[in-house]
Amino acid sequence: MRDEHFDTRTGLPEALRVLLEAHPRESWQADPNFHGLVSFWLERHMMFRQIMAHMQAETRAFLNADRDTQLFSQGIARYGGMFVNQLHGHHQIEDHHYFPLLRTMDSRIETGFDLLDADHHALDGLLSRFVEQANAAIRSASGPEARSSAGALLTGLGGLERMIGRHLEDEEDLIVPIILKHGTDGLG
Repeated sequence: MRDEHFDTRTGLPEALRVLLEAHPRESWQADPNFHGLVSFWLERHMMFRQIMAHMQAETRAFLNADRDTQLFSQGIARYGGMFVNQLHGHHQIEDHHYFPLLRTMDSRIETGFDLLDADHHALDGLLSRFVEQANAAIRSASGPEARSSAGALLTGLGGLERMIGRHLEDEEDLIVPIILKHGTDGLG
């Protein structure tokens, strides 16, 4: 499999979509193995998407002078910290528990876990940049650099949303079908 970085790929490589073809997204909720681990895991992914959307909305409101400086700073600090901490914890559980177990369930998609692991490493750099941008926006929220720092944060959040969105979707397309096919025995 050639190197497919999440900032250039448009979905999982075709060779890794074999289980997704047998278990397409529209059939997931009807599957008996959906409820429990799969639905919880997808809810976590939705939470990450919602937090990013919330931070973007708050930053836009601040740039439009519809958000008080203090509320903006507190909100970005709170939601940004929660986002980074929860995402790091989520990735650690995946990397150290779920991925090693799931990779052995179907050799046809084993290389997909290498792809997801590479995503996690690349996301670390993106999250560090987000933290720097968020901290700069918070520090300068009441100063002359407020608009440019908040604008940089908004731009950064847009890129982060795109990259994390690609990763989350590909992760779901790889992992949900394997759990639906094999169940959760041994994963708990």
